[in-house]
Amino acid sequence: MRSLSPSAVAPASPSLSPPAVESSSEAGALYLRIAHTLAEAIRRGGLTRGQRMPSVRETARQQGVAISTVVQAYHWLEDARLIVARPRSGFFVAARTVTQLPEPTVARPTRRAHAVCVDVLGRRLLGQVQGSDMLSFSSGTPDPGLLDMERVRRTLVRTVQRQRAQLCHYPDPNGHVEARRALARYALHLGCSLDPEKITVTSGCMDAISLCLRAVTRPGDVVAIESPTHYSFLELLQSLHLRALEIPTHPRHGLSLDALQLALDTQDIRAVLVVPTLSNPLGSCMPVAERRRLAQMASQHQVAVIEDAVYNELVLNDELRRTVKSFDSSGHVMLCDSFTKTVAPGLRLGWVEAGRWTEDVRRLKNVQGGQTAVLELAMADLLGQAGHQAAMRKLRNAAATRLDEARGLIADSFPPRTRVSDPPGGFLLWLELPRGLDVQALQQAAQSERILVAPGTLFSSHARFKSCLRIGLGAEWSERHPQALRRVGELACRLFV
Repeated sequence: MRSLSPSAVAPASPSLSPPAVESSSEAGALYLRIAHTLAEAIRRGGLTRGQRMPSVRETARQQGVAISTVVQAYHWLEDARLIVARPRSGFFVAARTVTQLPEPTVARPTRRAHAVCVDVLGRRLLGQVQGSDMLSFSSGTPDPGLLDMERVRRTLVRTVQRQRAQLCHYPDPNGHVEARRALARYALHLGCSLDPEKITVTSGCMDAISLCLRAVTRPGDVVAIESPTHYSFLELLQSLHLRALEIPTHPRHGLSLDALQLALDTQDIRAVLVVPTLSNPLGSCMPVAERRRLAQMASQHQVAVIEDAVYNELVLNDELRRTVKSFDSSGHVMLCDSFTKTVAPGLRLGWVEAGRWTEDVRRLKNVQGGQTAVLELAMADLLGQAGHQAAMRKLRNAAATRLDEARGLIADSFPPRTRVSDPPGGFLLWLELPRGLDVQALQQAAQSERILVAPGTLFSSHARFKSCLRIGLGAEWSERHPQALRRVGELACRLFV
């Protein structure tokens, strides 16, 4: 089986001579520069597969930086699956080969917004309730085996014991103050410096997004979205009687800001709903410079940007965890996040910092009531634990392994000229099959063999992406899944004329 080179590798930085003693902010920049330089050397063959890496101490001495800075750089390379650690031997360049697959094409822009009418097939294919005999490639949520459920269980038990008095009081509808403080500390990891008093705890990320949309729009308003976009976004827009304007989205770089600029100049857009990091279904990541530009566009046009950061922890490249909100100086970016994809989906805890619409969001939220304070405090405990970042690295590595394996299987089994995304993390792949292949028929043929895949038409408000397929790798993985994915490829070859 062939594996893939991670797209998380950024271009090499120019040669630098960093100071021997660095501040914390300088160290953060230095470790990424060192990691990117070494990654480029590996990518170009200067450091070959299986070769022993320079020791941490040696690299620190050569670069004139602290050992801890080099350790961070090597952790980044490990997350990117470019090096591996061997006990008592050091670090070695990973023995990996490259599967070359072309990227999917970018959708053409749509000229006008449309009312959303989603297909009920999407809820059946992407919903949580599925038969135990089904092999699912429809989930982007990691299965329990990839999450540290024992750490969650211990924390919940300890929190209930310590905070049992909270069970006898109605919770603050905005969230327990200690939980909001913990979220503000966590937001530093996303490049944001947030006021805990402006954070609102929600019942997951979709709840946060729904509150934001209700705060800034009225029925009939236009919302700009990525194309293709998350199926649940389409469901939400339909339920709120909002019109969708689909903006072309690149499979690597995300939403086209040039196309969005044209739309903002010519149409009355009330909100932009965007997933800058690991968008669903493409897995694209907006470059950091474009995130800054999007925040500036929001301020210039006085339009709300609703940012979904639910997948940020799953991206391999630390830089791509930085949010659009981190560049927001006017309060036009509304940051929504949750821990359903990384810690514990069953807790259904999310949060929002809604900028200039904070009070509007809170008025809507207060009608719904609050969450359980004990759960909020348990999540705060989990986020502050020393082992949290180690758990996130383990999850990212597991996701990367699945992506590599799946892309190798697709290269071997699907029809020639199949195009596949190469996301730098997460659990989703977007396939563009050769023209002439009926993806709806492929989905039905696979389902008849108890295999679930999601046709691309589910991810648009128009009849688009008829030749596309989303493969979700989050469901519990067994030895049957590689066989099933090969089988989908065989069915695709059979249907291709």
